[in-house]
Amino acid sequence: MNNNGIILYRSKYGAAKKYADWLKEATGFECMETKKADIQKVKEFDVIIFGGGIYASGIGGISFLKKNVQILKNKKIILFCVGASPFEEGAFQEICRHNLTEGLEKFPCFYCRGMWDEEAMSLKDRTLCKMLQKMIKKQDPSTYEPWQKALVNAAGQKCDWTDPKYLEPLLAYMRRENLIAVDI
Repeated sequence: MNNNGIILYRSKYGAAKKYADWLKEATGFECMETKKADIQKVKEFDVIIFGGGIYASGIGGISFLKKNVQILKNKKIILFCVGASPFEEGAFQEICRHNLTEGLEKFPCFYCRGMWDEEAMSLKDRTLCKMLQKMIKKQDPSTYEPWQKALVNAAGQKCDWTDPKYLEPLLAYMRRENLIAVDI
């Protein structure tokens, strides 16, 4: 087992932080927000787990990895992203294609379901979501994709879908790679 790892995360509304904390508990790794991360410290670790929320199809905080991918190229890097929508393979692959660029394509990425709380959202995020919901509602509901249905159904509600079970595939991968020997 290797305890020489760090979990970096960017969490706008708290879901990615919850997953990072659960991973810290499961792995014993250090945990740090990307905005507080110093690449000189991060490069001392053999394993780097990065997690960020999905906002308008981008993964929050991924720029830290992109900026430092050459410095970290010999490290074991694992990513996870957190979204409010239920998992849908095609949408997840599109998120990966869109975000895992500039040297990040080779690293495994996992999906965890997050939270929805319009009251906690910034005015900008809330406005964008409301505009998107209005556009979706103009469609025939029978044509909704899973993320569209979830967005329409979550409107005006407070939902928390976070669950350590979403980390099981990531932890199974780490066990297969001999990076950890424990479970949540």
